[in-house]
Amino acid sequence: MPATTPFIETLIDSHLPVDVRTPLEYAEDHIPGAINVPLLSNEERVEIGTIYKQQGPHLARQRGLQLTAHRFPEMVRSIERSAQGRPLLVYCWRGGLRSKTVTSILELTGHEALQLTGGYKSFRNHVSGYFRPFTPNSPLVVLHGMTGIGKTTFLLRLKERGCSVVDLEGLACHRGSAFGQLGLTQSLSQKRFETLLWDAVRKAPAELPLIVEGESERIGRVSLPGDFYQKMAAGIRIWCSASLDTRVQRLIEEYGLPEYKEEMGVALQRIRKKLGGKICDQLADHLERWEMEPFMKGLVCDYYDKVYYKNRDWEADFDLCMEDFDQAAVDLAAFLEKAKP
Repeated sequence: MPATTPFIETLIDSHLPVDVRTPLEYAEDHIPGAINVPLLSNEERVEIGTIYKQQGPHLARQRGLQLTAHRFPEMVRSIERSAQGRPLLVYCWRGGLRSKTVTSILELTGHEALQLTGGYKSFRNHVSGYFRPFTPNSPLVVLHGMTGIGKTTFLLRLKERGCSVVDLEGLACHRGSAFGQLGLTQSLSQKRFETLLWDAVRKAPAELPLIVEGESERIGRVSLPGDFYQKMAAGIRIWCSASLDTRVQRLIEEYGLPEYKEEMGVALQRIRKKLGGKICDQLADHLERWEMEPFMKGLVCDYYDKVYYKNRDWEADFDLCMEDFDQAAVDLAAFLEKAKP
């Protein structure tokens, strides 16, 4: 029985999504919580597609049956192990023959299974539409401030305190700056980032303000979808501040690891033009000698503070001192309580 798109969120939460596409398709993006039980391998899908185009659908289906029939028993057992009694939501790219075949086999073997109408494509359209336009379920609270203040660390502290937060940089696997990929691998696709963001935002409790970190529209290689960035700009703006010494020490704690030294040198050369050759060479010398304090202080004063927020043309709704994270959490909570409509 096909499942229709309007109920897609309910179905995802109540069923185990079973992605029968190839491993490559699954890796690019998939429904949250889905298991990958591919009917065809990456190479087999190419082969079937070629036969379909050159010899027609009849021969393509015959070849598909030859390739897959012997796998059906193990596929069913694999799905059973993951399902643990949950009903199943089976999908392929467009809700075609692959998901229809697996759904039929599951039903024949006594399992409660639905085929997602329109497949992954319908899910993808649902995610895209969610952000165009984006209508938050609760007020957006956006933490702004200069580099090194510790906004991400503070955000995670707020989450531990029971606040509703979405870590955009964590989802993107990038810290959103010239040195933002140190120790991280941003291998996810734009589609995957949007799916992760959609899943995080939709699950945020509507009774609590949603707290995020101020970002540019691009975070590394991925971009905030739809008008999410514009809605952030219209949210409650919190200006976070801390002393230069505090910022330098926090940057050293986060980035000052010997294993990052080579990557830091590469990142430094990427901003050479903005720094100027003389300053860049001075910072490179500090880095080579592993003099972290003058290196980080130079980055803050000669790069970050000149590049980020240098032309801030808006007023903050609240100024938050971040010298002490615990006190900052108390102060922010008091402000948000007073700001309730």
